[in-house]
Amino acid sequence: MIGTNVFVAALALPLVVALGTLAHEGAHALVLRVGGVAYDVAYLPGRAEGTVAALARRPWAAVRPRPTGREPPWVVRLAALAPLALAVPIFGAGAAGLLPADRPVAAAVAIGWLACAIPSPRDFSVAFHAGRLLDEARGAAVRTSRAD
Repeated sequence: MIGTNVFVAALALPLVVALGTLAHEGAHALVLRVGGVAYDVAYLPGRAEGTVAALARRPWAAVRPRPTGREPPWVVRLAALAPLALAVPIFGAGAAGLLPADRPVAAAVAIGWLACAIPSPRDFSVAFHAGRLLDEARGAAVRTSRAD
């Protein structure tokens, strides 16, 4: 028989992942805003025909920077890796002994939140190729501002 704690943990995990996804994208947006880089936020971008397909195959949310090319690359790199900061409270609570191993609900919350703190492969790509992104933005600005 499944205990109440395990049942509550099973309900808490998707809720924490949903909130963590918003926090993940919010971390990107916060750094971009502080760094003065324009950005767009999209929820369920590229939506498929059904809701289940959209949740399973597509990102739930996305922050897309719109740089002009004049921004320093470190701002874009920092924004791409900003979700790593979400892990700090969980590791701090674990170090302080506030996350006992025998509590399934606490473990589910910690696991869900830490899963959202991991930058995606796209985030790492932006971090490693921020200079290329800014060069492309600079080139696009030059092409659109010419009076040919």
